[in-house]
Amino acid sequence: MHRNFAFLTRNFQVIIRRSYARSQIRVRFAPSPTGYLHLGGLRTALYNYLFARSKNGCFILRIEDTDQTRVVPGAMEQLHSDLMWAGIIPDEDPIRGGPVGPYVQSKRLDLYKEHVEILLKNGSAYRCFCSETRLKLLRNTAVKESQTPKYDNRCRHFSDEEVKDRLKRGQTYCIRFKLTPTPDPFKDLIYGDITYNVSVNEGDPVIFKTDGFPTYHFANVVDDHLMEISHVLRGVEWQMSTPKHLLLYKAFGWTPPQYGHLPLILNSNGTKLSKRQDDIRVDYYRKDGILPLPLLNYITLAGSGFVRDKGLSHCYSYQELIKSFDINKINVNSSRLDPIKLMEFNQLEISNLVSNKENHKFLVERITKLVKEAFSDRALDDSLNLNPDHIIATLKWAQHRITKLSDLVKSDLKFLWVKPNAGKDLKYLEAVDVLSKKLEGLERDHFCKESLLTHLKEFSNNNNVPFADLMKTLRSLLSGLKEGPGVAEMMEILGRDTTLNRLKRNVT
Repeated sequence: MHRNFAFLTRNFQVIIRRSYARSQIRVRFAPSPTGYLHLGGLRTALYNYLFARSKNGCFILRIEDTDQTRVVPGAMEQLHSDLMWAGIIPDEDPIRGGPVGPYVQSKRLDLYKEHVEILLKNGSAYRCFCSETRLKLLRNTAVKESQTPKYDNRCRHFSDEEVKDRLKRGQTYCIRFKLTPTPDPFKDLIYGDITYNVSVNEGDPVIFKTDGFPTYHFANVVDDHLMEISHVLRGVEWQMSTPKHLLLYKAFGWTPPQYGHLPLILNSNGTKLSKRQDDIRVDYYRKDGILPLPLLNYITLAGSGFVRDKGLSHCYSYQELIKSFDINKINVNSSRLDPIKLMEFNQLEISNLVSNKENHKFLVERITKLVKEAFSDRALDDSLNLNPDHIIATLKWAQHRITKLSDLVKSDLKFLWVKPNAGKDLKYLEAVDVLSKKLEGLERDHFCKESLLTHLKEFSNNNNVPFADLMKTLRSLLSGLKEGPGVAEMMEILGRDTTLNRLKRNVT
């Protein structure tokens, strides 16, 4: 559900026209289909999307599935669904396609094989014949000696004749990239100059595995170049891999994109987000009744990068997020999530949606579905009040009382939708019959809480009916509940016709 459906429709149409035209600014979100989309991934996708939109650029979704052992069936489709739900709509992706596809790495194997041959021929890469047993021994030895495990580059020094001999004998091999010293810093768009001499701290990395698939580092660089990616915005956990990627660009003779790394998002208590948390998944929030824009505002509030001239209590629209995004405003410090703000944003968005008549049809459909699911035992008879006017009136009444649409079907608000079956043994039913006839003369414009309360008190005094007993009887007739909103307020939200129908239905 989105605040401005017209904006999203226009946005989608522009994307279709633009998706096959190259633009100077091209960014990508490249998740692995190994599970669900979490808040960190959503933030990365959003910042790339906003950067592209603010620069009239192109936003690409690419699926990086080179590690086939970890691929989860259906994960790619769920990732795409979560992004579309959030309003982060790619210009090019595996489903819609585009000019530089395929956009799934497992479908680009011929391209990778072609490019790894380039590195083998120019001497930037070599075949490694080391067995897993030897590599495990290297790791164990390093751990025992309190050293960082890394490959010792043994196969880098094999002669051409030795390589040919091993190939002739049918030995399996992977392909490694030759690291060289990187004493000079690279410019991080967010963190500034970063120095990390990868050749000192790491052994030559595998760029092509024995199974014929490239590793992340190699495929990532090849794809970014072939897809003409101009800027890479990704999590700070990839920052130390950037010198390795820059060396690959240098080996190919390519111009690298500009890199910017996003700081961590932390839980409200300062701990790192964990995949074991339910509330890290985007689909958790979808199912829990959180709307897209509040969730985006929630993570942008924690992640900086915005000029919030309207304060922290304003739920920014898509247009406002695009306009206010500034990569130079992203700070390097980790930021904490604030769950309280999420609920505030969700409440604000409900009010924004209700205030726009263009959204009413969608809201009616959403509430109708919620009510039928919550009270499925009454969905087949005529006891559910799902009149569209009643639904919108209820939303207007409840917009500042609820934080999620699902709050409308909680037990204390069941009376809004379900016609009660009040008992016939209630006191003062005859008095209520008289009262309902008097209320018939009350115009709809005066059927409001204040006016109704005055009439109820007057009726109580003039007919010698204890006010508390009258309220108890009316509450039972109108809702079948012992607790809930005040009777006058209940009558106001139910409306004149529903109130009178329920009173007459239960006193006749």
